[in-house]
Amino acid sequence: MVVIEPEPREEEEKGRVNVTGEPKSKPSAKTTTEEAEPSHSAKSGAVDADDGFETASESDFNGGDDDHDPEQNQQQEEQPQPMPPTDDSLEAVSGEESIQKALAEANDAKVKGNRMFGDGQHEEALSEYGLALQVAPDVPTSVEIRSICHANRALCYLKLALLRRGEAHEKLEHFEEAIADLKKVLELDQSDVQVRRTIQRLEPLAAEKREKMKQEMIDKLKDMGNSVLGRFGMSIDNFKAIQDPNTGSYSISFQK
Repeated sequence: MVVIEPEPREEEEKGRVNVTGEPKSKPSAKTTTEEAEPSHSAKSGAVDADDGFETASESDFNGGDDDHDPEQNQQQEEQPQPMPPTDDSLEAVSGEESIQKALAEANDAKVKGNRMFGDGQHEEALSEYGLALQVAPDVPTSVEIRSICHANRALCYLKLALLRRGEAHEKLEHFEEAIADLKKVLELDQSDVQVRRTIQRLEPLAAEKREKMKQEMIDKLKDMGNSVLGRFGMSIDNFKAIQDPNTGSYSISFQK
């Protein structure tokens, strides 16, 4: 049997390599392949990591598209947005409310004036109509109420004038003239009961005055006739007037 002993130099080199752990100057193909594989694995890991990031980003992006559709956003932007109220619109609303409130106050004053006019309180009715005209604004919606108030005021003034003139005629005992004025008042306001009562009270006085005036006129005519007939020896007493009951006319007969 032959024993081959290793050379001491080679063993020392091997022992030195193992102790220091330094790689050889020319690594083997297997070592190169093993070192290359981790690099490929790292690259694959990087690619996978990149793919995972991109997939998550696309998922997030797609999810955002579901929540925020560009076309829907555009339609929402194109829809007209309500404009906030401006100072002019607020002033217009406030002005309209003021007009409606003023018209309501004017109408209340007009109704109160009508009630006073019906009760014969013409001075108070004039005050209420004047208040309604002051409160009612000069706008197209107040034309009706303002025209009514002006007409009622004119009616009050005319009725007051006729009533006062009728009172003056009554104090002067011009009963016929007083009744004529009161009848004109009834033409303006047929519901005035007080005026009707006054007319009924004045009519007998007017009739009595007519009879009195007629008798005075007859007496004056007699005096004038006697003064004329006295020159001929006659008088009015020689003439007698007889009334016809059918026609109401008079026939005069001479008596000595």
